[in-house]
Amino acid sequence: MKAVVIREFGDPDGLEVVDVPAPGAGPGQVLIATEAMGVGGVDAVIRRGVLAAYGFREGHLLGSEVAGRVVAVGEGVDASWTGRRVWAFTGLSGGYAEQAVAAVEDVLPLPEGLTCADAVTLGGSGVVAHFALDRARLAPGETVLVRGAAGSIGVAAVQLAAGSGAGAVAVTTSSVERGARLRDLGATHVLDRSGEGGPQTPSGFDVVIDVVGGPQLPRFLTRLNSNGRYVALGVVGGPPPADFGIRLMDAFRKSLSFAAFSLDTVPGPDRQAVRSSQFAAAARGDLRTAVHEVLPLDQAASAHRAMDAGEVFGRIVLVP
Repeated sequence: MKAVVIREFGDPDGLEVVDVPAPGAGPGQVLIATEAMGVGGVDAVIRRGVLAAYGFREGHLLGSEVAGRVVAVGEGVDASWTGRRVWAFTGLSGGYAEQAVAAVEDVLPLPEGLTCADAVTLGGSGVVAHFALDRARLAPGETVLVRGAAGSIGVAAVQLAAGSGAGAVAVTTSSVERGARLRDLGATHVLDRSGEGGPQTPSGFDVVIDVVGGPQLPRFLTRLNSNGRYVALGVVGGPPPADFGIRLMDAFRKSLSFAAFSLDTVPGPDRQAVRSSQFAAAARGDLRTAVHEVLPLDQAASAHRAMDAGEVFGRIVLVP
């Protein structure tokens, strides 16, 4: 079968389409004929070699999120899964392929009306946004800033924050066009990437949700109101400065809080319950997805170039 591996860490040219043996479903697993594969920010971070110290090696088969149809089940798995349309989390590898395996506890059936492309755009991102806002304890009437809102996590976070009764939902983004799309999803204020906006922009925020990280992270810490909460979800813009905590101590009397958040800390059943609810909401049209583009699997490098260039609104989806 066709799959995409990292031939060499670095830029997207290091990705390679190869032929590999099709996997089999082991005990507790299902085998899925993929119809859609999500291209996520963590894939780009792994591709660059940033996480090599955590065991990722060249030759790694990228991808963590797929949707398609179950074609076989392993020992101990109910045979009724066979033939069902599902979303699945494959771990941090194995998704960019014509067939993928996943543990049955990481698989969800898809409701009618939800496409496979929509499922891999929402499945990982929506649940991260939900629990990040929960971790931030966002309350009705409070102000929130979503930094890097044009990605699939940001798109979900904007909608969820607006739907929860936030007093203001500000976003950072790179263009007027993206800002208009985010306003349509519930944003009330649009800022540029440095955090600058118009005269009506709130001077401070009760919550900052940050999927970017990078050298400007301390700048956004200073935008927190007293008792403000900052939740970092990723480092697609690179790691923050090593001394960023100094900003927290400089503002000691404001009682600010900073948290890094990983979905790994949320129990699996809780993740799946929220994900199932979000899939149902998306099928009804109550929660919107943003599929930037659908590309064939052999154009994975093009998808990564678009991500690196900051051109993606929502998520790029690969298809076999």
